[in-house]
Order: sequence, then C-alpha cells, then structure tokens
Amino acid sequence: MWLVVTRVPAWGRYFFYGEAAMDLKPYLEDLEKRLDSDVENALEKEWHRFTFERWEEPVFVPARPRPSPAGLEWPAVSVNRAIEDFDAMALQQLRMCSQVLADGGGGLLCVRCNYGTGILPSLFGAELFVMDEDLNTLPTTRPLPGGADAMRCLLDKGPPDVRSGLGARTFEMAERFKSLLAPYPKVSRYVHIYHPDVQGPMDVCELLWGSRLFLDVTDVPGLVKDVLELITAVYIAFMREWERIVPFMGDATVHWGMLHRGRVMLRDDSAMNFSPAMYEEFIKPYDQRILDAFLGGAIHFCGRGDHYIASMCSSRGIYAIAMSQPHLNDMDVIYRNTIERGIKLIGFPVDGAKRALAAGRDLLGMVHCADISFRHQFARKKA
Repeated sequence: MWLVVTRVPAWGRYFFYGEAAMDLKPYLEDLEKRLDSDVENALEKEWHRFTFERWEEPVFVPARPRPSPAGLEWPAVSVNRAIEDFDAMALQQLRMCSQVLADGGGGLLCVRCNYGTGILPSLFGAELFVMDEDLNTLPTTRPLPGGADAMRCLLDKGPPDVRSGLGARTFEMAERFKSLLAPYPKVSRYVHIYHPDVQGPMDVCELLWGSRLFLDVTDVPGLVKDVLELITAVYIAFMREWERIVPFMGDATVHWGMLHRGRVMLRDDSAMNFSPAMYEEFIKPYDQRILDAFLGGAIHFCGRGDHYIASMCSSRGIYAIAMSQPHLNDMDVIYRNTIERGIKLIGFPVDGAKRALAAGRDLLGMVHCADISFRHQFARKKA
C-alpha cells in the first residue's frame, strides 16, 4: 500500500514511498531454492569457454538443462514504480532472474540499478523526462537549454559530484542490492550486479547538447572536444565510485546476462550519425580512455555501424560488439572486422545468424544468440 507522497525537485515529479519496506524475503527465498549450483557452474564454464576461446558450434546458444519454475507468483513492477522505490526496483530486477530460470534460458543472472540513459547527464543538471506510466519505458533527460552556450557553462563549472543528480540514487540502489542478496549464498553467488547505463561519452554529449550538436561538431569542434573531455573524466570517476561499491571481479564481467572480457559496456548509438573520419576524431579517443581505464570491454550500438566498425574494432581492449540491427548493415563488413579479428558478437539477433549460416558464412563459434529455440536446431542436426 502506497501512502506517503513527496516531491523530489531534482526529478520534477511526484514519488510514492511505502509506509514500510516491501517484504522481498519470499522472492529471494524462492530464487535461493530454485538455483542449482551444478547447473549454474556448468553454465558459467560454457560462457567462459565462449568468451576466452571459441565455441565448438557455429553459434553459441547457451541454455540451462531444464526450466526451474517459480514457487510463488512474482508480481510485475512497472518502470516508473521501480525508479521511485528501491524495493520495487529490486523486485523488478529479481523478477527478470526468476523468469530466466523459469524459461530455462542461458543468460547469466544479473540485476542493475535501472534508471535509464539519463544517469550521467543528470550529474550535469539535465532534467529527467519520465515517460507515461502506461508506456512502461525507461526515462531519459531533456537537453540543457542553450546549446553551445550551455556547454560553455558546464566547462566553467568543472566536473560535477558523481553523487549529484541520479548518482546518489544509483549508488544507494547498488548498496541495497548488496544487502538484499548477502544473506542468500546461492543468490549472492550467481546473481551479478552489473554496472548501470552510463552510455558513452558521445551519447552523453548528445543528451546534454541536443540535436544542434550535429551542426556544432563542425562549427565549434574545439568546444565539442572540451565537453567530451569533461564527460569522459566524469564517466571514469563515476565508474571508479561504482567499482568501490561493486568491485569488478577478474578481467571479465556480466552485462545484460552475457559475459564479455573487460569491465565496461560502452554505448555508441550516436555514432551512426557521424562519418568514419568524425568517429575517429570525436568518439574513438574518448572511448579508448575508458577502455584503457577498465581493462577493456564491449561496445553496443543500434542502427548502422558498418561505416565505422573497422575503426571501432581497432581500439585497444575491444573484445565484443553488441549490435541490434544487422539488417541495416553490410554484414560482410561487420564480420570481417569482428569475428574474423577475434572479436565476439554477443546478443546477436537470431534472424541475422540464420541469414549468415544460410548464405554459407562460417561464424567461427564467435557469435552468441540468446534464443534457446535456435539451440534446438543445432541439437537436431547433431542427432
């Protein structure tokens, strides 16, 4: 029952907090009972083999050997309710873990502080834009009013406190996850807390600057680079604070239920709007600083990326690419610059993998797909 209403000026909307903390114990106990250490250990070994070597089949489609259905009903939690309340956030994220077990899926179990793309922009004062409840979609932020002049003001102010904006809430949620999971040996061992969505330097720059950025990048390139320098420094400081709360383990990390080498998952969605030369000048150097700081990692992009993929994959410490829309790309170019250079494709759409195999493309055991129905195809072929 939600009784207390309070105004949070920094977020610009009302938030509802329960009179008492939500009782999450039954759900955590349910997960603890359903987790099989032998199954989870075997799955982890498969992921490590794919990540650090190559899979023996053309495509890596992991799965648990059997579904593990829930022992109680897990209520759905909307995005808006989750961002308003720590326990609701925990239930929303843990419910996803429950669903993976119930489906017999092959994703590693993980939870995150799920506050959307606006986490880092909010440190710089960007206003949160929360979607209508019925859309059930993560919030974003509005660009700072003023374009280039607003960016000059940011530079004058210098680096913001990483616990300003949504920062404090994000780190507090991480602490909450740790305290919730700690009493449950299997849950705390197999449910990973993965780093929040802090995008990439250029994506954050676009969120702060607005669409005028795509003209100002040629009109005031020096200013754009100065802002990217500031964002990159704040990104690294934010992730250092994250690392203090949730230490990285080894030289690989879990993100979106997938294991990849390195410790960060950068987002370069804005890159599709830039030429290869502009990618080299305005995106790659700042991504590289982050990759260098965190033992490398993976990069996600939506849309078309075949025009800059060669440059992206020549970065130091780039071990995996998570792309969303292969049908928008010249996939021969993508494959030549990823799997043929030892860089994994993870979270790859099944339709893209099927098209490649039907065309006779050898995927070299370097491509991961999450749809376990695809695994059954390989099983039938073996039989």
